Amino acid sequence: MLAINTKRKLVLLLTRVLGAAMFIFSVAGCVNDNVSDLQAHIEQVKAKKPPPIPPLPEVKQYDTYVYDETTLRDPFQASVARKVVRSNNNLRPNLKRQREVLEQFPLDTLSMVGSLEQGGERWALIRAQDGTLYRTKKGRYIGQDYGEIIRVTDTEIVLQETVPDGLGGWVRRQATLSVSE
Repeated sequence: MLAINTKRKLVLLLTRVLGAAMFIFSVAGCVNDNVSDLQAHIEQVKAKKPPPIPPLPEVKQYDTYVYDETTLRDPFQASVARKVVRSNNNLRPNLKRQREVLEQFPLDTLSMVGSLEQGGERWALIRAQDGTLYRTKKGRYIGQDYGEIIRVTDTEIVLQETVPDGLGGWVRRQATLSVSE
């Protein structure tokens, strides 16, 4: 145990001596009296004439504007009193009826591919965007705007859509879906 303690002291002493020697050598290395090239460079930089500094731009005088809000309208109020116009027709789609399969597709994603007649009734063949083929007839609904089929011919389906009129009511418009070539 005594030998280990002595070794520790010896290692500690050697570490201190080595550290002190490194410090002395590093400080001695920094002492260099030959800085004449550095002095010459500093003198050369000081001897250069600095470039002229351009004059400051002339400050423009701006006319101040006084905002007098007492004579103006409140910007958060409507500029013109709006009349609420309500549609007075009683037209509205039947929202209680069972929705049909073809009502889930927008009308512009459907295409008529043909028609057939069965038992004196004309049926239209409709292809949906996903490629599925559907069969429909007069009186059924198609498209997302409550479009009721009012006529099926060999080349087209005529339907009447019920759409909002923008005034709180509903309006009917006619649309067609033709056979695509």
